[in-house]
Amino acid sequence: MRILFLGDIVGRPGLEAVERHVAQLREELQLDLVVANGENVADGVGITQRLGARLLAAGVDCLTLGNHTWRREGVGSYLANEERVVRPANFLSSLPGRGLTTVTAADGTRVAVISLMGRFTLEPNESPFAIVDGLVEEAADTAPVILVDFHGEATSEKVAMGWHLTGRVTAVVGTHTHVQTSDARVLPGGTAYVTDVGMTGPHDGVIGVRRDIILRQFLTQLPQRYMVADGDVRLEGVLIECDPSSGRARSIELFRREA
Repeated sequence: MRILFLGDIVGRPGLEAVERHVAQLREELQLDLVVANGENVADGVGITQRLGARLLAAGVDCLTLGNHTWRREGVGSYLANEERVVRPANFLSSLPGRGLTTVTAADGTRVAVISLMGRFTLEPNESPFAIVDGLVEEAADTAPVILVDFHGEATSEKVAMGWHLTGRVTAVVGTHTHVQTSDARVLPGGTAYVTDVGMTGPHDGVIGVRRDIILRQFLTQLPQRYMVADGDVRLEGVLIECDPSSGRARSIELFRREA
């Protein structure tokens, strides 16, 4: 079974790259499932129903989110009704949406997708380590393949989660920093791991934002209005191969494609 996980989709350039390439990639790479982090698709911060629908229509099977989940008006009702979009499970349980969902891959395999968010420098939330065991047990009751998106700033937090879940899930993939890391590997027990899958969007800025704006902010120490960059657009992520029966990962490779 072959799964493509795409890193944080940033703004219009990232959205249009997905719309241009994902259908072709599904055929070219013989993909059974495509999952993507969509929390930056709305001008770099958040997601809307309209943009989420465009990503799903373009061939993405499931969307994960992160710290910008609530930035757009009306997103609560969207998350409550769209089962293919998951927000971090360690947000307050009273908030709309879900942190775990199950989708069906092209080969018929049921795949559980879990969204978690780290605590270091991000908004207060429940410890992901305190709730993840219960989520994995729940996921294992319905799906042999389990994917975890860990949306976090600290590399140590992500690495620790990989080791905590090794042998119990198919993959733990990091998102949020928008910088692809070179540590993709299969941990003992058959869990694919990478600290950050990277960014689907414009790479001629600073993690998706126009570089002149970010440089001005650093140089003047004054707040700036962020605007999404528009050049050197790439799709980044990881390609995972796993056994659809046992859920054990066989390989994980970094993915990068000019858009």
